[in-house]
Amino acid sequence: MNESRVAVHWLLLLVCCALLVSRARAQDVASEAPAKPEASSRIRSPDDGWLDLGGFLDQSYGFVPVAIPITEPTIGLGAAGAVTFIDKQGEGAAAGFGRPNVTVLGALGTDNGTKGAFAGDMRHWLDDRVTTLVGVVRASVNLNFYGIGRDPALEAFPAAYNLRTTGLVAQARYRLGDSQAWIGLGYALAQTATSVSGQEEGRLPPGFQGESTVGGLLPLVSFDSRDNMFTPTKGSYLELSAGLFSKALGSDTNFKRVNLMAMHYVPLSRNLTLGLMGSSTLSFGDVPFYLRPYISLRGVPIMRFQGDYTAQTEAELRWQFWERFSLVGFAGIGATRNDSSQNRASQNVTTGGFGIRYEIARKYGMHMGFDVAYGPTGPVFYVQFGSAWMRP
Repeated sequence: MNESRVAVHWLLLLVCCALLVSRARAQDVASEAPAKPEASSRIRSPDDGWLDLGGFLDQSYGFVPVAIPITEPTIGLGAAGAVTFIDKQGEGAAAGFGRPNVTVLGALGTDNGTKGAFAGDMRHWLDDRVTTLVGVVRASVNLNFYGIGRDPALEAFPAAYNLRTTGLVAQARYRLGDSQAWIGLGYALAQTATSVSGQEEGRLPPGFQGESTVGGLLPLVSFDSRDNMFTPTKGSYLELSAGLFSKALGSDTNFKRVNLMAMHYVPLSRNLTLGLMGSSTLSFGDVPFYLRPYISLRGVPIMRFQGDYTAQTEAELRWQFWERFSLVGFAGIGATRNDSSQNRASQNVTTGGFGIRYEIARKYGMHMGFDVAYGPTGPVFYVQFGSAWMRP
């Protein structure tokens, strides 16, 4: 693990130490002098005196500035900075109702030249019966191509390429009656340009380089009984979604993607939560290589293992061992399969790791911290805001 990652580790440890010292001092002062009435703090909990942003978020248009180190090996070292605006959530949020509106504005950059800007908004309407999601992104990303399915030549010497994209997505979901089931429909449109150096052209599939446009409908059906959307402790989330891209909808080619996602959280005891996640993505038709499914697990570089079909599962155990601090352990497996007559080779990976969390906003069920994951390419460090499997 390089010096930048070690520096981030020390920074988080210093923050934890500062929290402990400030709490100890508050307890000393409380024992030496009678309590005096004071205005409630926006950044400290009135219950235990710990740092807690719940009061701050309860204000009109409360926001959380977030600066997250990027250590994803696919795009190098860097940082993402964002401002997250979170409205006060309703009283029924623990039952899956009354969740807060969230708006995010941010940008990112890494040392391999990757850069981008993004904005997103999730909003609830009509007494929590309708939810809308809108997002835009503009990015230039430098990546390595390892092939679709197992390709020994590209696996040993991946081809470097640049992906420039501008995209938008808009989606609306409607709650079915008073249930926790939703149906939704959206639309996505993206223009992408792929470029490679001259020496790479002979190693890549025909049509790899150039410009492309994808546009299509995004239908979905979902069920959500999680007690909160940030760091759940109980409940389930199920989603069946698809991307139906066609020339009639603005796409250069006709293709489809289907995804099934399932999460379940079980409280084993008051301070111990088991989380289980499984997902599978299938693609059909003339799919651009950059939209082929890939294994997405902690410890696996983004787009490192791609195929026509992918499946993955991960288990996570979180133990809130002391006050607001938790320890996390996780393990996962993933696989890809190909339909291509030229490459039917499958790929299988296993991952695992550990992490630490701090409960930064108890009312919202929001935990923050970091994970160290071990996969096929060595250790990878992640800063986590909420769950690693977070879904809106």
